[in-house]
Amino acid sequence: MSTSFCSNHLLAQQLERRALLRAGSLSLLGLGLPRLLAGQEQSSGDLALARAQESRSFGKAKACILLFMWGGPAQQETWDLKPGAPAEIRGEFNPIATRVPDIHISEHFPLLAQRTDRLAIIRSMTHNNVDHTVATHFLLTGMPPLPTGSKYTDWPHIGSVLARLGRGRDPLPPFVSMRPKLPGDVPRFVEESRGQWAGWLGQNFDPLIIDDNPNEPGYRVGEFDRPADVSISRLNDRKALLREIDRQLRGADSPGSVGVMDRHYRRSFDLINSAVSQGAFDLAAESPEIRARYGLNPHGQSVLQARRLIEHGVPLVTVFWPNDGIKNVSVYWDTHSRNFIDLKDRLMPPADLAFSTLLDDLEERGLLEETLVLWTGEFGRTPKIGQVNSDAGAGRDGRDHWPNVFTSVLAGGGTRGGVVYGASDRYAAYPTVNPVPPVDLISTVYHCLGVPPGLILNDAGNRPQIVCPGTPIADVLT
Repeated sequence: MSTSFCSNHLLAQQLERRALLRAGSLSLLGLGLPRLLAGQEQSSGDLALARAQESRSFGKAKACILLFMWGGPAQQETWDLKPGAPAEIRGEFNPIATRVPDIHISEHFPLLAQRTDRLAIIRSMTHNNVDHTVATHFLLTGMPPLPTGSKYTDWPHIGSVLARLGRGRDPLPPFVSMRPKLPGDVPRFVEESRGQWAGWLGQNFDPLIIDDNPNEPGYRVGEFDRPADVSISRLNDRKALLREIDRQLRGADSPGSVGVMDRHYRRSFDLINSAVSQGAFDLAAESPEIRARYGLNPHGQSVLQARRLIEHGVPLVTVFWPNDGIKNVSVYWDTHSRNFIDLKDRLMPPADLAFSTLLDDLEERGLLEETLVLWTGEFGRTPKIGQVNSDAGAGRDGRDHWPNVFTSVLAGGGTRGGVVYGASDRYAAYPTVNPVPPVDLISTVYHCLGVPPGLILNDAGNRPQIVCPGTPIADVLT
């Protein structure tokens, strides 16, 4: 099923050519970029957009929470168990019945098992890259990365596209990433995983990154706190001074990075002065009961923070799974050893609690229908315990990287609950029904968020690019 990494490069080149051709056809049809950006006007010539808007699910989501399980959860221990397979494949966990007849998931997701009526479980995700820091690009952007790409030239994260389209509510940023740093963290995951940024859209559309641990007492996002010895008038004086410096630098033909810094400065000042932002980031405003419901751990509190942010008007929040920094255990969901111990004791219980509570909380607040939730990792794990499929290998009680098939889950925001889409073979090794490449999953996300299909945006070199040329998965949409 796997293809060479070179195929990614060829596909990306083909997509660039398609983007240029589409840009030319749009000009001939009189469909300018501003109309696409507005996302409100519909041309009779744009049949794809017209068909999308006929769907009840198109644009139903006003916000998205992306729960990203860094490391790659084992599909056969979470959402796609294989009880009839040989022992070295099926592993130690058992499937359990759920609220929906004929849907079975892991015994260590007991809370989510009672909420499968709200879930669209996609068991046939597939791509071809076994490298953590590269594979993230597929699931955060939908696109295969170029081998020579970087955070400045990669395809943009979903949140950056929403920021480019002007989504959100000032003064809050339109795109936030929760990446709590804990003692013993692994910088390679945090700093090098690709697809986290705005890429070719430009740094203006990068996320606001929160590295603070929301489970710490007195948690506050430091960037938004006005120092006690700085009055409002002094803060405004500093703002005026920076504005004057910026004006002089622009007059001196300074590099374009000045504009990026200017935007970040203005956003910081506005956030510091805004009662809205203070409320959005104030977890102390939540009751002890609701905080406990999400889980008194970095992941649970990050998910709660995400809910507060979308409730205050932030269109997209990515919650990355934190590394707890415990020695001699798996890093994130990267269970090369201790697969069953760490999944059972450290990984699945807080994930089960936070995801299920988020679904309940959004529904209780009347937000689930307009909030899309995506739970995913960058790939799955090898069919056989101890099987080697990457340079990292696997111990006798672990599973190695496996991108050929894995599971992603959608909920809310225009998706159907109580459905399983696609299937893997009896060994959880390859898709057998309806294989889903990341480009189609992310196109489904864009569809729910009301982003026109085939949307073209210009990169930093003013070249038109198709943002995500996939096909939404109709069977998981309302």
